[in-house]
Amino acid sequence: MIVAGDQQMLKQINRMALVRQLCSQPGLSRAALAETVGLTKSTVSMLVRELLDEGWLTESELRSTGALGRRATPLHIDGSRLALLGADMGIGEARLVATNLLGEVLAERVLPYADANDPGACIAAAAAAMAELARPDGALSGRTVLGTGVGLHGVVDDVMGMLHYAPHLGWRNVDVAGQLRAHFEGTALAGLPLYVQNEANVAALAELEFSGQVDADPLIYLSIGYGVGSGIIVNGRLLTGLYGFAGEVGHTILQQNGPPCSCGRRGCADALIGLQALMDEVYGKLSGASPEQLERLFQQSESGDPAACKAIEAAGRNLGVLLNNLWVAFDPMCIVIGGAAIRLGERFIEPGRRVLNDCASATLLPAPTIRTPRFGLNAIAIGGGAMVRHYLMRPFADDGAARRNAGRAGAPSTLAAGFWAWS
Repeated sequence: MIVAGDQQMLKQINRMALVRQLCSQPGLSRAALAETVGLTKSTVSMLVRELLDEGWLTESELRSTGALGRRATPLHIDGSRLALLGADMGIGEARLVATNLLGEVLAERVLPYADANDPGACIAAAAAAMAELARPDGALSGRTVLGTGVGLHGVVDDVMGMLHYAPHLGWRNVDVAGQLRAHFEGTALAGLPLYVQNEANVAALAELEFSGQVDADPLIYLSIGYGVGSGIIVNGRLLTGLYGFAGEVGHTILQQNGPPCSCGRRGCADALIGLQALMDEVYGKLSGASPEQLERLFQQSESGDPAACKAIEAAGRNLGVLLNNLWVAFDPMCIVIGGAAIRLGERFIEPGRRVLNDCASATLLPAPTIRTPRFGLNAIAIGGGAMVRHYLMRPFADDGAARRNAGRAGAPSTLAAGFWAWS
């Protein structure tokens, strides 16, 4: 039975199919788009006209094909009229970025938290800064904002917009999406799409949407900060799993009977390669952690301090074990190593690459490409904008969300609660 809205959904799917095709193949003409996507030329012409009017697409100069008849007009994604907002709700600060549809940064803000122990105040300050960016007379004047995406450093229920646990902030069961929507009321962001997701997933979407690589799928973004997480892209989609916990690799066991982890087990990736574990190794477990101490670790690494370099080398070898595990589990084309740990540089990454290559040589198969993020410190914030583009360009029913909601109905609450307790 056809119900109200079906034709509109089909139209939107077709519109965004054209946009996605031009993301991967800029410069196609209307006729080439029709042939590639499988729509009639008249349908493509009508949809392209709408997308041009709305600011999604732009035309370039007519191109001569040598054939008789009307010359083809190349079409491209328009970077001049629309904007995407992204935020990285980090450990000590929020990083906000506005980009165009091509991922080019239009404006950015860094907002230190007045009190990182007060999630409500942190969210309110970030919301106010984002609303300020989106003001009609603000930094994005003349552009239409399409939506906002937020990366959170913890276990996130993206369906409900809930941050269940951020271990290095101490935030528990915070309705981030609900609070943001409340603060956006009366601003230019009211009613616009809003997405929240774990920071590694968000950074993975930045690499998928904005890196310009059409052959980097499957892709894994391995985020190494105080702890370890990952975002996994397969067939152009973010792999989130039944309950949204896919990619939580920080508690995969790398070493039986290894060092104790905060989860109560031993030998987890967090306890072997996370920055907290590195600081514990170099400075002792009673030293705690602070931005100043982390900066000291980076400086000692850069200067070649023997104790720091020994610990970093050992962590790098364990990184290689994790890289191998991810490789054989997902067979990715590329693994991007991001997070604060990339400041340790090749002292950290090269030992991991060597371990992975040794494992690959034993199988006679090529190892995946290992590289660092294309967007540096802004990887998560830019990923927030990429998340908006990603979901707007894929207006399908979210089967993963539906499956998770169905699974929750019959799942014991202790399953999720136990996971959040040690993530």
